[in-house]
Amino acid sequence: MASTGSSSPGSVKSHPSRPPWGHRWRSSYWFTTYVVGLGVAVDVIVYSIIIPVIPFQLEHLGYTGISALSGWLLFAYVNCLFPLAPTTIPIALWSEHYNARKYPMIFGLFALAGSQIMFMEAPTYAVMCVARVIQGISSSIVWVVGLAFLCEATPPEIIGRQMGIAMAGLSFGLVLAPPIGGVLYSRFGFRGPFIFALSAAFLDGVSRVIVIEPKEAMKWIPDPILRSENAERTDKVLRPDSKSGAEGKIQEIDRESDGPSPGSFGSGERNPLASIEQVVEKPLPLLQVIVKLSRSSRALVALAISLVYGLVYSCQEPPLPLHLQSVWGLDAHQVGILLLALSVPMVFSSPLTGWLTDIFGAEWTATFSMLLATPWWGVLTIDDSLALFGVAFALESFFTSGAISPLTAELAAVSRSMQGVGYAHIYAAFNIAYGIGTSVGPIIGGQMYDHISQGWFAICMFDLAMLLLSVLLAFPFTGERPLLKRLCTVLKL
Repeated sequence: MASTGSSSPGSVKSHPSRPPWGHRWRSSYWFTTYVVGLGVAVDVIVYSIIIPVIPFQLEHLGYTGISALSGWLLFAYVNCLFPLAPTTIPIALWSEHYNARKYPMIFGLFALAGSQIMFMEAPTYAVMCVARVIQGISSSIVWVVGLAFLCEATPPEIIGRQMGIAMAGLSFGLVLAPPIGGVLYSRFGFRGPFIFALSAAFLDGVSRVIVIEPKEAMKWIPDPILRSENAERTDKVLRPDSKSGAEGKIQEIDRESDGPSPGSFGSGERNPLASIEQVVEKPLPLLQVIVKLSRSSRALVALAISLVYGLVYSCQEPPLPLHLQSVWGLDAHQVGILLLALSVPMVFSSPLTGWLTDIFGAEWTATFSMLLATPWWGVLTIDDSLALFGVAFALESFFTSGAISPLTAELAAVSRSMQGVGYAHIYAAFNIAYGIGTSVGPIIGGQMYDHISQGWFAICMFDLAMLLLSVLLAFPFTGERPLLKRLCTVLKL
């Protein structure tokens, strides 16, 4: 039995005699993947489902200049979430300082629900903007704390696969939200999409409440070897990539802790797991985190490619419907159905490349995902056949979106190699880089399409060039053994 008396420095803190219901599956990395993937999908659905109906509501409220007002609503959300973020960096610092994952995500869910109710009942445009800012805060928590949560609950050797599955929620939300929003608006009016979003948020909230963090699961599954099926990583420093003194201490603790359970330590015996907190370093201050990341070529290249990823995707969004209308005469309904069908392959690309990343490494999957996407951007400039355009768009979307899983896995590996730089730190940087791309992309795409005689051709060539630049950056700098280093080894240079 565990000691129930007063704790001494070497004694074990008493734990509940009975673990909570379903503690094994609730703390497993599969359930954590489901929770984070659902959170990503709900976040994207809530963001996208109301975009088609915002102009109609603004008209109903008597506003003019609808296009510009809709754009500022998008700006309010994106810039709270990403580049001008007053929230992304503080959320990351707070989450790392207190090693908190679950409760910030629950708070974010309440913020999401509140923003939806506020937007649904907003009597003025100003209230809509405030609601959109609150939604951006909620999204920051999902993309920073949620991804950090998943990394901590997942064995490093399969982070790519689990990240890919979770990132499928991004494609899933992008594919389903617009048509669902249109149908609900037509059938139930302006409140219809919001009721659906709140229902999805409720399901998401239930999942966030019942999941168990790895540090809590360790109360009932103390052996680090057994935690590979549940909550193996209370802190990512327990499995650093580099061979450090801290790692040696942790491995020694692991060997010492193979036999006994929490209840087998008497008052005079020392629990080896109780000393883990003494080995794990505290998160670094913000300035030191920035300095460390700026000195890592792997981190800088991964963040640069994340920026390009956001830029390439968002650059085509404003002119794409206009191009389909001007060349093939498709109306809004036909464009929506076509893009829905052509976007389905995106749902499968992230899990596939995530799985391949665990096998071959991010240096292969990230580089070749972007390389295989480039020729299809060229094919998109051909206006002879809608069928050819559809095939090219589907393949371009499949390969381009496949880069997100190896990128997030690469950033997790970078975080593990830097003591004091937590997962929340690295994914806050990822969000900022990706957000800069998604902020400037629509502006660049819209300006090019409006002011260049062959606007669509120019956009496709711009995106193709950005992807080729990313390939050139990934070749010498991505992965533990970049492809350039492998090539030099083979050629014995």
